[in-house]
Amino acid sequence: MTTIPEVSDINEIRARDPERVARSWSDRAHRPLLGDDGRLLIVAADHPARNALGVRDKPMAMASRTDLLRRLLDALTVPGVDGVLGTPDVLEDLLLLGALEDKIVIGTMNRGGLQGASFEPDDRFTAYDAPTIDRLGLDGGKTLLRVCLEHAGTAETLESTGRAVAELAAHRRLAMIEPFFSEVEGDRLVNRLDAESVVRSVAIASGLGSTSAYTWLKLPVVDDMERVMDATTLPTLLLGGDPHGTPEETYASWRHALALPSVRGLVVGRALLYPPDGDVTAAVRTAVELVHGEVR
Repeated sequence: MTTIPEVSDINEIRARDPERVARSWSDRAHRPLLGDDGRLLIVAADHPARNALGVRDKPMAMASRTDLLRRLLDALTVPGVDGVLGTPDVLEDLLLLGALEDKIVIGTMNRGGLQGASFEPDDRFTAYDAPTIDRLGLDGGKTLLRVCLEHAGTAETLESTGRAVAELAAHRRLAMIEPFFSEVEGDRLVNRLDAESVVRSVAIASGLGSTSAYTWLKLPVVDDMERVMDATTLPTLLLGGDPHGTPEETYASWRHALALPSVRGLVVGRALLYPPDGDVTAAVRTAVELVHGEVR
């Protein structure tokens, strides 16, 4: 019987047996993308690689990898959580911990647009690529697409994202695009979270690649979500985003948006992993109930 390692064992495994990562991907148990209700709850853990370590008023909240892994383990053990989205380092840690069995696993592809950098809109593809996602048996790849008309880097991001969508589709893997219409304000890149801007980002993202057969969208919850969802026929997951306001306000906005046609569930990271009261399991159970109803 294989012993499942603890978080404290990961460093030793990585130092002495790096090939265990490849063996673990090969041995991982899989599940269908969608269950009977056709909905998904995915936990996101790809923020640190983009220099986005802050949560609310704590700029280094996600700096401890061991703390992040323990929070992810708590989240992934809650019944009704379908899977996780992350960069190779985080997913491999979870893989070694046995946390990815029978889970949907989405690999993040572009992390080059570092938060706060002058080149932030230039979202270079620096993590997973489509051939690796297929070879390792991941369920799909996720791309971040900030459309900034003021920055020339957007052109290459559009081209690279279109190529990634086509390559993932060629492997019959889900292509999850997270689009924003963005603008530069002072020395910061700001995502415009009004309905018209989100609609424009949806229109641009939906047309990328040589086919949209495997394309899903990951969209922020904004006012007038009915108008946003009328802009697409693509399956859509709602973005939890950087939490603001009270959890009750956040859950209410999710509940309303989840009732709309084409919305298939949630992709949430910081709002669930770092709740104000510290109770990760309770926050995740609330999200499960919103997405799947009561899970026994």
